[in-house]
Amino acid sequence: MPETFIANARMYAVTPAVETAWRRLLTSVIDAAGLGDRIAYLPYPAPRPLEALWRRPDVGCVLMCGYPIAIGVAKVTPIAAPIPRLAFANGRAVYRSDLVVAAEGRFRTLEDTFGGTAGWTVAHSHSGFNAFRHHLLRYRTASRPTLYRRVVGDLVTARAILDAVAQGQIDVGPLDAYWRALIARDAPDLAARVRTVESTEAAPMPAFVAGPAVPPDAVAALKGAFAAVSGDPRLTDVRDILLLDGFASVDHTAFETTRRFEREALEAGYPTPA
Repeated sequence: MPETFIANARMYAVTPAVETAWRRLLTSVIDAAGLGDRIAYLPYPAPRPLEALWRRPDVGCVLMCGYPIAIGVAKVTPIAAPIPRLAFANGRAVYRSDLVVAAEGRFRTLEDTFGGTAGWTVAHSHSGFNAFRHHLLRYRTASRPTLYRRVVGDLVTARAILDAVAQGQIDVGPLDAYWRALIARDAPDLAARVRTVESTEAAPMPAFVAGPAVPPDAVAALKGAFAAVSGDPRLTDVRDILLLDGFASVDHTAFETTRRFEREALEAGYPTPA
């Protein structure tokens, strides 16, 4: 059993300034849980594979996408999920994917991109794969089971999707709407390179998770500390930087919507966006 554990928020550490805010928030949560001598923040920059991070034996408080939580990419216990300060979230720990095209390009609707080139991140991503696949189901017909002439997969990161769309390498791709909001706040010129043509149905947010070596009482303490973030005046500026209203306590049952997206696509014979 590890003597010490790691914390990390790589999924939403969209710029160095934003990662600094996450690090400060996690340090506060870990200290409030009485675990400051057991869990420490570990930087894990892109494009290092997230699944390798999630499978580490010393995972203590690490942000993990809900789809790999739901399908068991790593054995973890969900702790708490961010409640993004975004209108569509309406105080819930949910997010969605924005389907984006080049800001100055010719596409005005998602249907305009059909017959062109789409892209996705990794097959275990909800925002970058599962949500996109599910959203496209409504456009498929018996006479048109495939919507795109070409699909570029394994682009790995949301930033790679943004760059590929902006540079014309793909016509459309999915961006985590919370990730995009953080980029728009901290790097607006970058975010302005793309625009949304449609957004997917909301689904459960990624969550901070603990590995199997973390004792249940430590998990409970972390849940309590995350729940207190929304009312902590010392974290007001951090919540503003991170566009957060607070955190919701979650368990594995929270990700049923994520599994439903997968199930409906597979039952329709649509294993990948195409």
